[in-house]
Amino acid sequence: MDLETILNKVKQHDPTLYNKERIQKYAVLLPLIKKNGETHLLFEIRSMNLRRQPGDICFPGGRVEKSDADEKQGALRETREELGISTGDISKVYPIDYMMMSPELMIFPFVGHLREDVKIRPNKAEVEKTFTIPLTFFFETEPLKYKVSLEANPEENFPYHLIVGGEDYDWRHRSVNQYFYKYDDYVIWGLTANIILNFLSLLKKD
Repeated sequence: MDLETILNKVKQHDPTLYNKERIQKYAVLLPLIKKNGETHLLFEIRSMNLRRQPGDICFPGGRVEKSDADEKQGALRETREELGISTGDISKVYPIDYMMMSPELMIFPFVGHLREDVKIRPNKAEVEKTFTIPLTFFFETEPLKYKVSLEANPEENFPYHLIVGGEDYDWRHRSVNQYFYKYDDYVIWGLTANIILNFLSLLKKD
């Protein structure tokens, strides 16, 4: 292939996210609801029958399906299914910063308003129970912070002989912060805590 052909192909290419067809998209909703005149965030406790993260506290949400028009519709569909509510129970839904959790996983959080008189009927196959926490708690409470080290762990037949340094190669290790909020008997951590922190940073902006 000659140089001019190569440059023309690059020129005509419309850049997008690399490997986007392999990326799994998940969308969650941060439901805001008024209780006794105060704004609360609503949470779910995942069913103990689930294979992944049983008993963890999270926001309503799940994988964005091909049938969803976009990530927002995915978040709303999952929320309706998990809480047993209708479309009219949710309003004023807006996106906040999305998160790249790995090269193949993206999270799209949205904030929305739940009607005060909403009748929640949790889908017991997925949701053990729901509860709310006043938003002021998160403004007034610093989460606990711990570091988790992430280390490279090559598979057994990794071809060390093909890289400079071989088995002594200096892999770049990194660590991530894990945050924990403790409210009564509830512990909120992991992705959910990170989403809350990002939401709070948005609200604290001038």
